[in-house]
Amino acid sequence: MNAEPIRIMLVDDHSLVRESWKILLESNPRIKVIADCETSHMALELVSSLDPDIILLDINMTPVNGYQLARQLLEKKPRVKIIGLSVNHLPKNATQMLEAGGKGFLTKTSTLDEIIAGIIAVHRGEIYICQEIRRNLPPA
Repeated sequence: MNAEPIRIMLVDDHSLVRESWKILLESNPRIKVIADCETSHMALELVSSLDPDIILLDINMTPVNGYQLARQLLEKKPRVKIIGLSVNHLPKNATQMLEAGGKGFLTKTSTLDEIIAGIIAVHRGEIYICQEIRRNLPPA
């Protein structure tokens, strides 16, 4: 097992959400939250200097939404892996995040075990879409 923790940047415009996610995520020794950003501007400012492994990114932010911000973050730091977050479980949100360059999508109602599993999978280089969204995908 890799001794280095997975370095996470949280980007969500709700402070309670960021604080809660930080506490929950850091209960796992494999994860270290290195920043929590309230705005797209803050995330863009910090991404290069902090060099996170993964960014957990709320898609419903203003004035720049999560899809636009994902593209901007990847322009600055192409190596970073982005996982979109939403309270909504529509498959189109996951599809739009993947089209924007994201590597995963979780709902804010995903279990902590699934959130951790998704982070680890994306860190390994896999694409991860939470079960709640996969259940709503049309048959292939």
